[in-house]
Amino acid sequence: MKMMKDAANMESTKLIEDMPLACADENAAVEFFEEQMWHGKPRCAHCGSERVYKMMDAKTGGRSKRFLWRCHACQKQFTVRVGTVLEESRIPLRHWAYAFWRAVSSKKGVAALEIKRHCQISYPSALFLMHRIRLAMTPNAGASPKLAGIIEADETYVGGKPRPGTGPHGTGRGTSKQPVFGMVERGGQIRRRVIADISGKTLTAHMVENVDRGATIMTDEFPVYKGVCKGFAGHKVIRHKDGLYAVGDVSTNTAESSFAILKRGLFGIYHAVSRKHLHRYVNEFDFRWNTRKTNDGNRTALAIKGAAGKRLNYKTLTQ
Repeated sequence: MKMMKDAANMESTKLIEDMPLACADENAAVEFFEEQMWHGKPRCAHCGSERVYKMMDAKTGGRSKRFLWRCHACQKQFTVRVGTVLEESRIPLRHWAYAFWRAVSSKKGVAALEIKRHCQISYPSALFLMHRIRLAMTPNAGASPKLAGIIEADETYVGGKPRPGTGPHGTGRGTSKQPVFGMVERGGQIRRRVIADISGKTLTAHMVENVDRGATIMTDEFPVYKGVCKGFAGHKVIRHKDGLYAVGDVSTNTAESSFAILKRGLFGIYHAVSRKHLHRYVNEFDFRWNTRKTNDGNRTALAIKGAAGKRLNYKTLTQ
């Protein structure tokens, strides 16, 4: 086990050392992505065959200008971009490397305007780039095990107009803000979902989908949770209205802390996020939370690995 950890740490250290060059040189960036995607075993993006070879430039003796590979089996050409969120992007891979690094290493995210300035690309290109990286950070449906143990369940509200009489922030239920439901496994993973409403039917559906029936659920005194938590091993309530925030092990403080990080990022970095794209930002923050115990190198590798098998085209994004 120790040898495996040492090997993983060495690989992560090498990745961190390679990042500056990958962010500055296109050849290095291509080789960086090929290593992270293929781990020394390139495969055809079309048929999966390992009988592939690099296409070289006859004049220069170096790699082809488009960094192409060809498959002996199906005779098709491909690059490391094919079959990933990077496919059909004309943005140089060195900018992709920089954006991936900034997205995973910045606790509260990085604005598309900052990527625009640093990479000298247009704002629409930078925004599209970041949305595709957020898709890479999003796990495939059903790929992760259900949350277990002690689960804190809570909801928060983002954007919208304040409820009359609640002050400039308009916090609390009953606002026109967009609800986000969170389920946090203590010491483990988080799952947050942008939801249409906070009805018992909606919350129950997400709890059943994401939480193991043997879990003990911690919530505040919101009456809906009484029905939502039926069928689970236990349900404990902390009464915030009585000024209580932790009684023994009963609290929703971890969930509220996760929402605080989300809101600081949305308000401080992104400033304005539409309802249409809010789920993408929530997935980004969930990825960083779920990988918080690893270092930036391993986190970058996981994000790049998550780019495989996913596509997001501009038409889908703007519809």
